Amino acid sequence: MAKKTVLVTGGAGFIGSNYVGYVLENFDDNVVVLDKLTYAGDLRNLEAFNNHPNYHFVKGDICDSHLLESLFSKYQFQEVVHFAAESHVDNSITGPSAFIETNIVGTFQLLQAAYKLWMDGANQLKADYNTARFLHVSTDEVYGTLGETGLFTEETSYAPNSPYSASKASSDFIVRSYFHTYGMPVVTTNCSNNYGPNQHKEKLIPTIIRKGLSGEPIPIYGDGQNVRDWLYVKDHCVGIKLALDQGALGETYNIGGRNERKNLYIANTICELLDELKPKEVSYKKQISFVTDRPGHDFRYAIDASKIENELGWKAEETFETGIKKTILWYLHNTNRL
Repeated sequence: MAKKTVLVTGGAGFIGSNYVGYVLENFDDNVVVLDKLTYAGDLRNLEAFNNHPNYHFVKGDICDSHLLESLFSKYQFQEVVHFAAESHVDNSITGPSAFIETNIVGTFQLLQAAYKLWMDGANQLKADYNTARFLHVSTDEVYGTLGETGLFTEETSYAPNSPYSASKASSDFIVRSYFHTYGMPVVTTNCSNNYGPNQHKEKLIPTIIRKGLSGEPIPIYGDGQNVRDWLYVKDHCVGIKLALDQGALGETYNIGGRNERKNLYIANTICELLDELKPKEVSYKKQISFVTDRPGHDFRYAIDASKIENELGWKAEETFETGIKKTILWYLHNTNRL
């Protein structure tokens, strides 16, 4: 079988770089990473692969249609895994325009480039691309918020509450439309909160670790009772690859870790592990500080991952407690990433 060439957008970011590593270490695909290298992209995430024969990096913007057409023409991609997105909720509140441009327009431009290469005039896949796949990576935030009970399923109605989640919901619908209108071979995954190596320092878990180590107040929004379902990034990467290879076209798969935890629990757990792994005279818990809640802060997210578990045989291997210890150890060995 001929070696496949896959385009990974946003591959210098947190989840994307972990996915690139997973593919290069376990499969024989050629991987071309396209990343704009905004604040969220970091080439240090990919430096281990600089000399890998199957890896190539391109700096560029998914909104640049001419660049995309030239890349699709040059590399003849058989697969696209689309991570590239503005994803920081707080930033979307203060500056939503970048989220509309990248997450909506960029996704459209990427779909158009794939359509031009893969599809003929009758909206049928060309013979050379009859196994082509476009996997769109999205978020559980498109579903809005939950109360004390219930789980998001693939049938849950969309109800985004931030400019970020609204832009991701829009991109999900555009991807869906290309399947139903043109027969494009698309699959969408919606994941819960990721954590693990390479995560940007502004996110919750790296912030708790960084503030803890620096002796600064550890900021927790509101009363710390907001709940998220936490997914170790390497488990997520396995799920994405399964959905890409085996997922039914046009379908959505929710990927969650079945690890619901309150934000205050997250902070306390990290502090306890830091007390164990890098002890000091006073417990890190003394640094926890409650700050004014952000606007539109969704109370609870929780994913029902039954579909991908039952249909594709995926299941998260890490509990939050095992995954968070691995994460803290990684940051303790990579303090320059905090």
